[in-house]
Amino acid sequence: QVQLVESGGDLVQPGGSLRLSCAASGIIFGNNVMGWYRQAPGKQRELVATITPGGGTMFAGSVKGRFTISRDNAKNTVYLQMNSLKPEDTAVYYCSARRLLGAVPDYWGQGTQVTVSS
Repeated sequence: QVQLVESGGDLVQPGGSLRLSCAASGIIFGNNVMGWYRQAPGKQRELVATITPGGGTMFAGSVKGRFTISRDNAKNTVYLQMNSLKPEDTAVYYCSARRLLGAVPDYWGQGTQVTVSS
């Protein structure tokens, strides 16, 4: 049974930082591209960042320079470090796993709420 379990969501003031974690089980972690997506109320889910097994990263333009993604293959965990948070970063953040040759995620976490507000 595949599980992706996110944690770390919280209420934070603009300009603040948060680190999200996603612990994976039931998959061969090293064979998967891990990613973070987000969905704000009334909007479509959007890609935030991805990281390949070898550490190659990709970021959405709206978060580039503020967010970093990393993975610990020994712990089957992927992280999203979010700095200089803005109110428009408010969303439910979802962890995803995609096989190397896949086009779309195969698995999703349940989501963790990030709220940026003063």
